[in-house]
Amino acid sequence: MRGISIITVVRNAQSTIERTLRSVDMQSARQLIEHIIVDGLSTDQTMQIVLAHESPEGLRRQSVSEADNGIYDAMNKGLNMASQDYVWFINAGDELYDADTAKHILDIIDSEDADVVYGDTLIVGDDGKPIGQRRLSPPEALTWRDFKRGMLVSHQSFVARRSLCPQYDTRYHFSADFDWCVRILQSAKVVCNSQQTLSRFLDGGMTKHNIARSLRERFAIMRTHYGLLSTVAHHIPIAIRFFIFWLRKGWF
Repeated sequence: MRGISIITVVRNAQSTIERTLRSVDMQSARQLIEHIIVDGLSTDQTMQIVLAHESPEGLRRQSVSEADNGIYDAMNKGLNMASQDYVWFINAGDELYDADTAKHILDIIDSEDADVVYGDTLIVGDDGKPIGQRRLSPPEALTWRDFKRGMLVSHQSFVARRSLCPQYDTRYHFSADFDWCVRILQSAKVVCNSQQTLSRFLDGGMTKHNIARSLRERFAIMRTHYGLLSTVAHHIPIAIRFFIFWLRKGWF
């Protein structure tokens, strides 16, 4: 039976890493999970927490702590360490949605021979309590062309066949995950909607705190994949929907 390498990239997350570890521990299909933790030389207690954490029987967990050249360089290290057929990035503070999430994904993989399984994302606060569903909802059927309308599926709710996964383009510092997902979808033949929420995403993060630079990178990535005219045309409704959501909800 096929398995999943869950990759957690972390640096100085002593207050949230335990949350992520526990969400992997509780998986009913944990015997089919490899959990890889890539730490960027944390200066707090993050790695002490990871090393002291007792993994449940059946779960394979490995970690490395060393200098890197940013989050996407660390993700590439995780990809290179992965040994399972599928990869899933759940970073520090993020969680799998519930105890049967990985099993549900693996059931779809086995029944459909899926290249990609995707789903929705719940946004949570620092206290772990839900804030709301992600602003962009996943479409019923997903292709690489759908990302013309923005990143409709969160990186944390996108599980891909490892053999299709390229290295992250480290020229991008905030939006290489957008480019990565598009490139995988361009190669994928079977893309399955899980019809479920797959992850709990901790609100904030590097991209949100660098929103202007992230959006500039995303525009450049979209221009590369879709062309300038298409990218400009699609950014008008994207911007309108963004500001309407912000005004209504007070967050994005």
